[in-house]
Amino acid sequence: MKLYMHPVSTTSRPVEMLAKMIGVPLELSVVDLVTGEHHSPAYVKINPNRLVPVLDDEGFLLTESSAIMKYIADKSGTPLYPKDVQKRARVNERMDWFNTNFYREIGYHLVYPQVYPHHARQTEEITKATAEWGKQKVAPAFEVLDTWVLGNNPFTCGADMTIADIFGAQLVSCGELVGVDLSPYPNVSRWMTKMKALPEWSAVNTIHDGFAASLKEKPFVA
Repeated sequence: MKLYMHPVSTTSRPVEMLAKMIGVPLELSVVDLVTGEHHSPAYVKINPNRLVPVLDDEGFLLTESSAIMKYIADKSGTPLYPKDVQKRARVNERMDWFNTNFYREIGYHLVYPQVYPHHARQTEEITKATAEWGKQKVAPAFEVLDTWVLGNNPFTCGADMTIADIFGAQLVSCGELVGVDLSPYPNVSRWMTKMKALPEWSAVNTIHDGFAASLKEKPFVA
């Protein structure tokens, strides 16, 4: 299987991490987001959304990080995506929540407009206002993650790690680019420490961590 991706892409990293964790070989094809390769005619034929990641499994093209992770997990039979109907429904619920309630605010409102020029708004003032909006909206999402999704549980779906943890933790980590402080959210902080201790985490996040370090001194809304 081939994965069209970028090593800094928030949604590419969880797919790569899952594959490493369960021993599924992936041929990584880096799409250069910096030069705009994702807008090239060749790539638009692969994904008209002009986004990464995309999985190519012998001609079967699949977009959307969450869907790709479920596909790989199903193909491999990993217990990280349980077969029990209710347990699987919980995993799906958590992944949908991360995608629709959390990632929109932390990624596309708070982080990306401040970090990536192609996500910046028409003026600096509008960009800052967008980031302030994202800050206001992501705070209650962090509260929900801390108290409702996690609570006293070690993982987002209870006692056992699932693909929802791999997916969600990478989405949370994009906040590191602007210096998001997790200390007000002790359960999130505890969970992220656990996820970052996995050997596959450092293997997948090295470039992202270096990028975050290069931005450390910049004055972001966070």
